Amino acid sequence: MITNTVKNSHNTSLSAGGTDPEYFDWQEVWYPVHYVEDLEKTKPTPFTLLERDIVIWWEEKKHQWRVFEDQCPHRLAPLSQGRINEAGCLECPYHGWAFSGRGNCEIIPQQKEEGKAEKSSRATVKSLPTKVCQGLLFVYAGKVENAAQTPIPTVDFLDENSDKNSNEWVCLNTFRDLPYDALTLMENVLDSSHIPYTHHRTVGNRANVSPVELEVVESGKWGFKGVWEEGPRKGTLGRQETTFMAPAMMWHDLTSKQFGRTLTVVYATPIRKGECRLFARFPFKFSSPFPKFFIQLSPRWYSHIGQNGVLEDDQIFLHHQERYLEAKGGSENFSKAFYLPTKADLFVFELRSWVNKYNAQLFPNATLSPALSSEILLDRYHSHTKKCSSCRNALKNLQRIKIGIIIATSAMLMIILLLLLILEDLNIIGMIFLILSLPVGVVSWLGLNQLEKQFYQGRETPPRNLPDN
Repeated sequence: MITNTVKNSHNTSLSAGGTDPEYFDWQEVWYPVHYVEDLEKTKPTPFTLLERDIVIWWEEKKHQWRVFEDQCPHRLAPLSQGRINEAGCLECPYHGWAFSGRGNCEIIPQQKEEGKAEKSSRATVKSLPTKVCQGLLFVYAGKVENAAQTPIPTVDFLDENSDKNSNEWVCLNTFRDLPYDALTLMENVLDSSHIPYTHHRTVGNRANVSPVELEVVESGKWGFKGVWEEGPRKGTLGRQETTFMAPAMMWHDLTSKQFGRTLTVVYATPIRKGECRLFARFPFKFSSPFPKFFIQLSPRWYSHIGQNGVLEDDQIFLHHQERYLEAKGGSENFSKAFYLPTKADLFVFELRSWVNKYNAQLFPNATLSPALSSEILLDRYHSHTKKCSSCRNALKNLQRIKIGIIIATSAMLMIILLLLLILEDLNIIGMIFLILSLPVGVVSWLGLNQLEKQFYQGRETPPRNLPDN
């Protein structure tokens, strides 16, 4: 039997969140920052973790991903704007100071040969612990000495070398930078009762609404576990188990005779106040081999288009909801700000209670920025496409095909026109080609143009609000 437990890749003696039993420290946690397949080994990648700008880069000599604070110690220029030089070091774009994997300065081009300024501790860059697990690059935000003793939050059966792993499983992955807090994301995905309404016509259906009776079976500083005995879709999918692994990971586990076993695994990596990066993983173990076959045929970029659409179902109102909560006193006052009269809201209540019990407010001294426009909130290109290798390459190829269609259609028309002028006996055939080639080219171009738009912007009207007819 495959279990869903958080797996620890080291011999650990510390729990996430630090040693104080009454306080959860968001720094003392391993966070995923990127799927490894979306990182480029030839150039540095910037990211912001807990309001701290960092740079991700590949050290070829050690065959290891490195993460530094994104500031050169010389004049504080962002190293993410630099390059990986010929010696395999991360080179500052401002004056060429270069740093090896542990953050040591290897060269200061402006000093004389006998100079030793690079040996000073002031010439080093702060390096953060990293670990690749299950295709994700994790970074430890807290004290370096605690990293090896703190568990990395992963689901055990996704390990490639796990005895419990099976070829019967197939997993879809996506990510996106979201315009709301990590806690707002956790609150949303823990709440299964919103799916029939918010995601009507995408992954939900209003016709499946029924009373939701949730139970919490275990809780602590580490998080909590709960069950929904009936489960979604009026019980047709079976019992659903839910785990919240503090502070920013959760999963639903659902098993049914009809569909097999499905999980929804979500990480919420905090970027800054009002912004987080979502990593979503959807492992499936179907009772029939055919769904797995078709999922594996689907390109990653194609599934991302659909998954972005699902995220946009609630993107706008969650952005505004957390501002309304802040105006009413924030998480500390959630029980008065929210009216939670049914057991459907039990996991939301438990999450907010966990925050208050362990003083785990995220960015407690910061305030949310003014609300963004719907156009910005529905942006896909900057929040996903340009950071995703699959979508980025698919977009480039699509744009090349569009140009090719224009060139091919134009060339075909020119050839046909020349033939019509030169060969009178091809008038009928020429006219047929002339009539067919233009609309085929136009329709193909328009279809690709509509697909291209989906890499840039989400739909203005969510499917739930479309007319029934």
